[in-house]
Amino acid sequence: MKAGGQFQLLSFNAGFVDTTGFLGLQGLFLAHITGNFVTLAATLVMGTHGVLAKVLVLPEFILVLALGRLGVARMKARGRPILRVALAAMMCALLAFFVLAVVFGPFPDSDAPLALITAFAGLTAMAMQNAVQRVHFASLPPTTLMTGNITQAVIDAGDLIWKLEPVDAAAVRARLVRTLRGIISFACGCALAALLYYFFGFWCLAVPVAVGVLAATLTEHS
Repeated sequence: MKAGGQFQLLSFNAGFVDTTGFLGLQGLFLAHITGNFVTLAATLVMGTHGVLAKVLVLPEFILVLALGRLGVARMKARGRPILRVALAAMMCALLAFFVLAVVFGPFPDSDAPLALITAFAGLTAMAMQNAVQRVHFASLPPTTLMTGNITQAVIDAGDLIWKLEPVDAAAVRARLVRTLRGIISFACGCALAALLYYFFGFWCLAVPVAVGVLAATLTEHS
C-alpha cells in the first residue's frame, strides 16, 4: 500500500478513536492530546470526574513516544521491517482498547482504575500512530492535528486562487489534495464513530481495529 493510502486510513482511525474516547471516557481525548488541557480546566471548574485521567495522559503519551523511538532505533539497527512492526503494535494496542472497553465499559467515571487502563490502551495506540507519522510519513500532513491541516489547506487554496505571490502551483495543488484527503478521512472517522457509538457503544471500536489490521497487512516491507 502506498503512503497516501495509509495516511488516509490513519487519519480515519484518529478521528474514530478520538470521538469514541471522548464519548465513552467522559470527555477524554486520545489522539488530540492538547484538547485535554481545555477539558481539564473545565473539569476543575465544574467539579466533575476525569481530573486524574486528563492529568496522566500527557506523561503516558510522552513515555510511549520515548519507548517507541528507542524500539525503532533498535529495530533499524537489526534490519527489521520497522513500519510493519510499528503498525502491528499499534493494531494490538487498538485491539486491547476495544476488548477492555467492551468488557469493562461503559465508564461513568474516567478516573476509575479500569477506565484508566482502558484509556491508556487507546492512548498508546494514538501515541504510536503519531510516532509512525513523524518517522515514516513526515512529508505528509499530520493524521491527528486537523487545526494545522485546515490552516494549511486554506493558505494553499488562497495561493492557488488569488496568486498573491509566485508559487509552484503543481506542488501546492498536490499538497492541498493530500491535506483535504486527510481532513475528510478524519471527519468521516468522527462521524461514523459518533453514529456507531450511539447504536453499539464500545463495540464500534471493532472498526478501527479492522482498519489497523488493513494498514499493517498491506504495508510494504520497510
